[in-house]
Amino acid sequence: MKATRTISESGGLPARHIDAFLDRLRAAHYSEVTLRKKRRVLCTFSGWTKCRNIDLIDLDESAATRFMTRLIEAPRDRVQRERATLRQFLAYLRAEAIVHSPTLGDQSAIARIYCRYLDHLRQDRGLAGNSLLVYGPFIRDFLHSHAAGDGSILPDAFDAVTIRNHLLSRSKGRSSEYTRLMAVALRSFCHFLFLRGDTARDLYESVPSVRKWRQSTVPTFLTPEQQEALIATADRSTPCGRRDYAILLLLARLGLRAGEIVAIELDDIHWRSGELVVHGKGRMVEHVPLSSEVGEAIATYLRDGRGVSASRRVFLRMWAPRIGLAGPSAIGQIVRLAFARAGFRPACRGAAHLFRHGLATTMIRHGASMAEIAEVLRHRS
Repeated sequence: MKATRTISESGGLPARHIDAFLDRLRAAHYSEVTLRKKRRVLCTFSGWTKCRNIDLIDLDESAATRFMTRLIEAPRDRVQRERATLRQFLAYLRAEAIVHSPTLGDQSAIARIYCRYLDHLRQDRGLAGNSLLVYGPFIRDFLHSHAAGDGSILPDAFDAVTIRNHLLSRSKGRSSEYTRLMAVALRSFCHFLFLRGDTARDLYESVPSVRKWRQSTVPTFLTPEQQEALIATADRSTPCGRRDYAILLLLARLGLRAGEIVAIELDDIHWRSGELVVHGKGRMVEHVPLSSEVGEAIATYLRDGRGVSASRRVFLRMWAPRIGLAGPSAIGQIVRLAFARAGFRPACRGAAHLFRHGLATTMIRHGASMAEIAEVLRHRS
C-alpha cells in the first residue's frame, strides 16, 4: 500500500490521525493523563508543521528534530516526553502507510553510518542485543556531536585527535567504569571505520586506555542476611511487588545476570521438569534447575500480577506499553529501589550483580570448589 499525500483542510496534522493514534495507545492501556499530555504535544507539533507548510507525507525524523530545537532550555523530562511522543507517532504513521518508511538513500549520513555499525556488531562481531545497548549510545553521541547542520559528518570527525578529545571531554565527572565502556565502544568504532575504508589507518590505538586493576580488591557482595532483607522489602500484595519479588529471588537463588532475567520468555519455563532455559552471555543457552520457591514466585506473578500482553517476555513493564522490560538497567532499578526500602546503600555500581557475588561467596564458605561455583554461575573462564 502506498503512502498518500494527506493535507488537512486547516493545515497541520489531520485530527483523525491524532485521534486514531491515541486510540491505539488507549487500547495498549496508556492512562488518560498520559494521553492528554501526548495530545498537547501533537497539537503543538501540528501548528508548527502548518506554519512551515510541511505536508503530512513529508514528516520524518529531521522535521521532528527541528521541532525539538525549540526546547533547548526546557526541563529534561519534557524533552524526553515530547521526543518519545513524536517517535511513537511517526512509527504509527509509517505502520499505517500514511507516511512512507525511509529507504537507505533517505537516511542522513549519520544514520547510515550508525545503522551499518550496529549491523557490523550484530552480524560480523556476533554481539548480543545487550552489548549493542552499551556500545550504541556512545557512538550515537559521538556522531551527533560531530555532525554538520545537514546531517553529514564534519570532515575532521574521524581523526585521532578528535576522537581522543571527545573521550576526554565526555569523561569529565563520570565514573571510571563509564569512561572505560566509552573507550571500548570508540575503539570498536575506529576498527569498523578502518574496515569500511573511511580511515586510512586503524585509529584503535588513538583511544586512551582507562586503567582498571583486575582483582585488585575482593569483589563486593551481599551477605545472606542482607539478601533476605532485600527480598523481604517486596510488597507481594501488589502486582509490582509480586514481579519484583520473583526477580529478586532469581538474582539471589539462581545467580542470574540482569540481562538473563530480562530475556526470559514464557516458553523458557519448563514446569513439568522444573527447569528454566537461560539465554546467557555469548549466546549460550543453558538449562538451570528451577527451585520450588522461585517457581512459586514466578507462578504467582504470572497468575496475579502480569496481566494480559502480546509480549512473550515473562517480566513486563508496569506502565503502558505493557511489554518486556527495556533492558538490564530496569533490573538494576528494581534492585536499587529494594536497597532504598531496606535502608542499605550499595557500595558499588551494578547493584544487581551483588547478588551473584553473594551466591558465590556463600558457596565458598560452604566448601564448594571453584569448578562447582563456575558451573552454578555458568562461567566459562
